[in-house]
Amino acid sequence: MPKYLWFLICVAALIIGYAIYGTIVAKVFGANPERTTPAKTMADGVDYVEMPTWKVWLVQLLNIAGVGPVFGPILGALWGPSALIWIVIGTIFAGAVHDYMAGMLSVRYDGANVPAIVGYNLGNVAKQIMRVFAVVLLVLVGVVFVAAPAALLGKLTPDWMNLTFWVCVIFAYYFIATIMPIDKIIGNFYPIFGAILIFMAVGITFMMFVEDAGQFYNSIDSWTQNTHPKELPIFPLVFITIACGALSGFHATQSPLMARCMANEKLGKPVFYGSMVAEGFIGLVWATVGMTFYHGPDALSAALAAGGPGNVVTESSMALMGAFGGVIAILGVVVLPITSGDTAFRAARLTLAEAISYPQRKIMPRLVIAVPMFLVGIVLSQVDFTIIWRYFGWANQTLATIMLWAGAAYLARRDRCHWICTVPATFMTAVCVSYICYEPTMGFKMAIDWANIVGIAAAVVAFVAFLLLGHKPVDGAPDLSKT
Repeated sequence: MPKYLWFLICVAALIIGYAIYGTIVAKVFGANPERTTPAKTMADGVDYVEMPTWKVWLVQLLNIAGVGPVFGPILGALWGPSALIWIVIGTIFAGAVHDYMAGMLSVRYDGANVPAIVGYNLGNVAKQIMRVFAVVLLVLVGVVFVAAPAALLGKLTPDWMNLTFWVCVIFAYYFIATIMPIDKIIGNFYPIFGAILIFMAVGITFMMFVEDAGQFYNSIDSWTQNTHPKELPIFPLVFITIACGALSGFHATQSPLMARCMANEKLGKPVFYGSMVAEGFIGLVWATVGMTFYHGPDALSAALAAGGPGNVVTESSMALMGAFGGVIAILGVVVLPITSGDTAFRAARLTLAEAISYPQRKIMPRLVIAVPMFLVGIVLSQVDFTIIWRYFGWANQTLATIMLWAGAAYLARRDRCHWICTVPATFMTAVCVSYICYEPTMGFKMAIDWANIVGIAAAVVAFVAFLLLGHKPVDGAPDLSKT
């Protein structure tokens, strides 16, 4: 069988997963088209703004698709076919379920942010931990999503438009987008960005078939092969390295933004589940680039050493699509972090406002929160993030795990099939605990076998605790007994 069929099988699996499993998830949750959504009941012209379905879907996709579904899968490609398997299975059974639950629970809780969602389902202690966790994560994401696109833009523009220039421009845009009504900038410009993004993904895919059809996955002999040059273990590293594109806690912070703009609960499947499947396709494309354009993991490793994932994007885009097409493709990758960075700061503003019960309808309250938040972001942008960012992959997946447990608790209390959340939550508990136990730089530096034992034990404990306590009501949670 030609190996390019592997790619087509993975794409087909994503489409079938959306059609079948996405429908199952929506039925289990109990999406009700007769319920009035927060976009109508809480309309404020700023954050609660009803928008057309196509626009809500596109904004959701761009919100969640930072550099993660590009850079993560490129790095994950070093491990070989396990990256493809995780992208497909993770997207269908973990990532899209996570995004759907985060988005639809926000709809049910009047547009609540992820700390409140977690608190309503796992208790007040979890809520306060998640509140600090989410704001720190969002500001870090916003700051890092300044540096990545600024560096790529610096390579495409004259010398005077250097890294510092683009950092200033992007920060200025982030500030304006954070305080303006969501339909004025984000709602109007994202369709243009979306066209670039779609061109990038489809164009790269088409040219791989034209130029490298005979080279697809050329260094891989079997689906079980670990091709990593340093023979690093697949578990748990692949599941931490490839976050966006399979499963990402960052998405839980973004889904409430569109939960406040969605006209009907029946749109949850295409908007939340569907946008994650689309991101899974983007991740699949770039993992395939890493395994196809570079003839072997050693060649990919050398390209990464020469300039990181951004260098892989530049080299492959220019080679496969020519100068003009390559620039457009690179701009597509630039768009991804920018359209997640602005909404990261926006979500941080709303999370802080929710924590102190500070309405955001008027411009002055938005400035009161946004100005000091951006000052902190600018200071942090001058710090070496090498060490801090190593924690991000683990922190991101830990947030996703907590959100999945919250979704499982919501379903369990309503006697619905909580297993759609419980199974991925249990698996990711093992992944996150194993990773932090094993990680030799920032973790506890355990031998991988012992780290995996601890991770599995922690997952079993969490699973048993959920079965014992997951049905108990949480004090202060809204009464959603009719839903």
